[in-house]
Amino acid sequence: MVKRSFSLAGHRTSVALEPEFWAALQRLAEDRGQALSAFVAIVDSERTPDRPLASALRVTALLAADATQAIVTLDPADTPGEPSDTGAA
Repeated sequence: MVKRSFSLAGHRTSVALEPEFWAALQRLAEDRGQALSAFVAIVDSERTPDRPLASALRVTALLAADATQAIVTLDPADTPGEPSDTGAA
């Protein structure tokens, strides 16, 4: 586990996550042109009060990974396209 500290809503807080989650969150932040601290602040502001910050960050990373995986594995045959012209009238 790697512990990082952030200032969120005027309070210092620490979050401990596995290095792989930190790496995924860093990539998400960079993809959005944000610092990791800014990205964490957004996740913090959007989470429900009953979800701990560490859990919200893990879920964010997993959902992003699932979305990326769905895009990468999408079979072109599964996407609707233009009907082929069979010459029938």
